[in-house]
Amino acid sequence: MAAAWLIHGVNLSVGYDFEPEWFACGQSPLCVEVNRLVRLRRRRCRSGGQHRLWRRSKPIQWRHLGGMDLTINDPGNADLAITVGSTHKDMPHVYGVSYFSSKGPTGDGRAKPDLVAPGEKILSCAAGKRLEEMQALDHDCDYLELSGTSMAAPHVSGVIAAFLSIRQEYIGYPKKSKRYSFHGTDLKRERYFQGYGLVDLMRAVQSV
Repeated sequence: MAAAWLIHGVNLSVGYDFEPEWFACGQSPLCVEVNRLVRLRRRRCRSGGQHRLWRRSKPIQWRHLGGMDLTINDPGNADLAITVGSTHKDMPHVYGVSYFSSKGPTGDGRAKPDLVAPGEKILSCAAGKRLEEMQALDHDCDYLELSGTSMAAPHVSGVIAAFLSIRQEYIGYPKKSKRYSFHGTDLKRERYFQGYGLVDLMRAVQSV
């Protein structure tokens, strides 16, 4: 008999700019499918987005560069997704939420992101476009140091997996496990920047 795979969660680092002229916030086909997936009892973590730098000229001699609120994009706008922002790797209490990490609320006023996790200069497996760029320079490598919310989201996925390995009675109940995973460490930042704070496995486990 063939072995059956039982999937408890999905980590996604994909997305596109939210277009309110197409669909209401959180109601795009991608968000609808994400919510449907969670209702099928699969927990989902989604990076909050990172390509959010504001460049404005007024007049030409004046330019402002900085992070903007209301920049959560799809599918992070999905109500049932855990949307993850990025913090400094070593000193999150000092440096807070990364400048490139998208900020809430959502376009229709819901609180996002849900949590933040280390996302700056994370050592990760070399893959994708960056690996191709390194190979083009004759630099073959197995690991690369990268920054982004795509580096932060897997931390939360790992914490939830560890939580479910300890509290197995919550397997198959994503809404309950989501609630307990929100016992993060407060970084004393704006709610729409840090969500429920820095993901914290011990707080999540002890909150049950």
